[in-house]
Parts: sequence; structure tokens; C-alpha cells
Amino acid sequence: MSIREKLSGNEAAATALRQMNPDVMAAFPITPSTEIPQYFSKYVSDGRVDTEFVPVESEHSAMSACIGSQAAGARTVTATSANGLALMVEELYIASSSRLPIILSVVNRALSGPININADHSDSMGARDAGWIQLYSEDNQEAYDNLIQAVRIGEHKDVQLPVMVCQDGFITSHAIENIQLEEDEDVKEFVGTYNADEHLINKENAIAIGPYDTADYYMEHKYQQNRAMENAKKVIEEVAAEYKEMTGREYGFFETYELEDADYALVLINSAAGTAKETIDKMRAEGKKVGLLKIRVFRPFNRDRLVELLKDVKYVAAMDRSETFSTSGGPVYHETAAALYPETTRPEIISYMYGLGGRDVTAASIESVFNDLMEIEKTGEVGERYRYLGLRE
Repeated sequence: MSIREKLSGNEAAATALRQMNPDVMAAFPITPSTEIPQYFSKYVSDGRVDTEFVPVESEHSAMSACIGSQAAGARTVTATSANGLALMVEELYIASSSRLPIILSVVNRALSGPININADHSDSMGARDAGWIQLYSEDNQEAYDNLIQAVRIGEHKDVQLPVMVCQDGFITSHAIENIQLEEDEDVKEFVGTYNADEHLINKENAIAIGPYDTADYYMEHKYQQNRAMENAKKVIEEVAAEYKEMTGREYGFFETYELEDADYALVLINSAAGTAKETIDKMRAEGKKVGLLKIRVFRPFNRDRLVELLKDVKYVAAMDRSETFSTSGGPVYHETAAALYPETTRPEIISYMYGLGGRDVTAASIESVFNDLMEIEKTGEVGERYRYLGLRE
């Protein structure tokens, strides 16, 4: 039976990690994810988990320690944000190529510089091609639920990939919301016990982790990683179905809101979805056919499902909270446009940069995006495809 509670996003993440009772947590604190290892270290000192907590001197060392412990057959977790994730990047590629299902709680924050500690997605989007599964979370409930599901997804025998679960810094990480928690024993049973088929301390089956990979083998190993990411699509749906059976809460690659008959739609990630839903309710009451496609799973990217969901929409705004500097649009735009490009009929797509460095995203600003799409339909003129929302000239 679910337990009603009030928690911040960081405490919700720490609670999920506590309930899965990992073997090792290696961490270095960085705003705004600092509270996750802080809460977790208290669970360790209070004897609520059996975890070996490893405080290290940097985020690079944190991920290095995670790689070592996971390679030794230990279920391993950590948390970070922004520059911390950037410092881990070298190790992120090693973790994924070594097929180590580490769980990383990412509290999204702008990368410096200029120095900024507020929410945007430049950190996790900078690591989007590092071979990690990426789950995004609109609110505290979704962050909690995603982390629990992440264990089963990453550790599945057909996947064996690390998973990062993202939520917006301060907007959800420090905001207290009502949340439904599952019983400790139910979560423990759901995630199960991690038993690595191969690990470094198995003397009966000696293996090497991270040896030099020559040109004769490197490409095939990258292909294997790609196959594992493709395999994850089926596993994500299977795990979500089991999680729904336990909790009643339903998850997929995408969440739609008033999209079935929409002529105009937003495609976006994380907490801005809540503001978009409020705006859509207002505009629907005015008779305007607007809707939302929220991306929950950005890696692996489910192209076929996105095409199916957007096939009847006329105009789409792909919303990005990370700058790509003079390309055709942001990462969400790139994926959306690339998925739709082969289709004979496809919606008009505009790229919007929004909320960089924690810039407020209001209902009025979301409404202005829908109004822009309607203006394009009215005039027949697309104009600039790479736009900024709420930018002061």
C-alpha cells in the first residue's frame, strides 16, 4: 500500500536510493544535488541501509569509484549536477562501454560559465551520447518512480547499461510536494538482488574491465552498446507495466496531454510540463486545440512512437533548455525533427530555447509559443526557426 508523504525532490530521490539499499554509494557534493548524498549518508550512519558510503574528492573520482565497485559486482549509485556531471564525462563513457548498470541521480543545473546554479539541461544534454539511458522527471513523484524503475532497466540481462534519472534543480529538487511512497519491502522485492553474471572478483571466471580495444574490435563493441540501447526499449515498457501493477502509476516513453485532436503541440522535458498543462487547460477552455508531448525517456529515443503521436499535429514547438550555439535547434528539436523528416506529411517544427540558467517559464510565456504557432498558420510565414522564449533584447 502506498504511503502519503511530503518530500522535496532531493529527499524523494534519496528515499528511492535508500529503499533499493545499494551496496555502494560514492559521491561528492555539488549544488543543487548535495542533499541527496547528505540524506543518504544519514541513512548509512543510522543503520537504515547496508551501503558502503564512499566520500571522494571530486565527481571524477566519484564515478571512478562507482565503476570499480560495479565492476566488482556491487549495485552502485551516485548523484551529481552540472559541472560535476561534466567532470564525470570521461568516466561516463567508460561506465557505459564496460556495460556497468550504475544508477546516477542528476539534478539538472546550468553549466558554468557564466557561473550559475539554477535549472537548465546543459549538463545532461551534454552527456546524451555517452551511452547512458536517460529518464527525465516532471515532478518529485516521477523522480522517485523513475529511480526505482531505473534499477530493473539497467540491470536487465539484455541491457546492462548505466541509467541517469534527471530532475530540474531547485524547481523540483528543493520544492516540497505531496508524494506517494511505496513500502520498503515492496521496493526491495521489485528491484530484487543484483547478481552480476561476470565481475572482477569472481575467481572462477576471470575477466578484464577496460582493456585496450583495437580498431579490429572497437566498432563491434560500439554496435553492441547500440543493440543494448535498442533492447532497453522493450525492457522499459515491461518494467513500467510491472511498476503500474505495484503502484497504479503508469509510465511510458512519452506522456501526452490533450494531444489526441491537437493542431498545435509542445514537445518538452522535465518540470515545464506542469506549466504547459495549466496553460493548455486555459486555452482549451477558449476552444483552442493545443496539446503537449512530454518526453520521459530521451535515451533510448523512441522515434516510431513519437511519429505516431505527432502524425496529426499541424504545428510543433520543440522546447529546449540547453543551448547548442548556432545549429538548427536544440537537442529536443534535433531528435524531433530527425524523427519526423522521413515522413511524407509532417508538422511544421520550430525550435525554442527557454529557461536557460533558471529563467522563469510562466503560463503566459507558454501561451505565447502556442500563439506563435497559430500566427504561422494564419500568415503562412514561418520566419525564424531558432527562437528564444522570454529573451530580453
